[in-house]
Amino acid sequence: MRRFRPTLLLLVLGLSAVVLGGCGGGSDKGNSDTDALSGTVHAACNGSRMSAEPKLPASFPQIEEDKVVYTKQSTNGPTEVVEGYFNGDVQEAHDEYLKELQGAQYKILFNEVEAPNDSEISWSGEGRTGQVALRNECGSSDKTYVHITNRAA
Repeated sequence: MRRFRPTLLLLVLGLSAVVLGGCGGGSDKGNSDTDALSGTVHAACNGSRMSAEPKLPASFPQIEEDKVVYTKQSTNGPTEVVEGYFNGDVQEAHDEYLKELQGAQYKILFNEVEAPNDSEISWSGEGRTGQVALRNECGSSDKTYVHITNRAA
C-alpha cells in the first residue's frame, strides 16, 4: 500500500483553500462607486438649468439653450466640472461640440466617438485644457449626459 506524503497533501489542501476562497460570497464594495456615479448622472440628467454661469473659459462655445442644459457644477482641486444633458443622441452631441470647439479655435487634442454609447473630445484653448465627455446614460436615446472638465494648462 502506498503512503501519501504529508507535504503533497498540505499543498493540495492549501491550493484548494485559495481557489475556493476567491469564489463567491463577494461583497458590494465595488458597487459603491458605480452607485455614486449613477446618482451623479441621474441628478445631472434630470436637474433644472443652473442659475449661475458655468465655470468654463470665456470663449468656450455656447451651445443653443434648447440643445444643452447645464444642471450642476463643482470644483475638484484645480479642475472645474460642469455637468448636464444634451437634447439629442451621442453622435449629435459629439458633432455639435466638435464643430463649436473648432469654430472657437480650440485645439482638439483627442477626438473619439463610439456611438451610440459614448464620446470624448479633449481640447486646449485660452490657457486651459479639458474634456467634453458624452455618455448615453440619461435613460433615453435622445438625451445625452454631458460632463465637461477644464483646468489651467
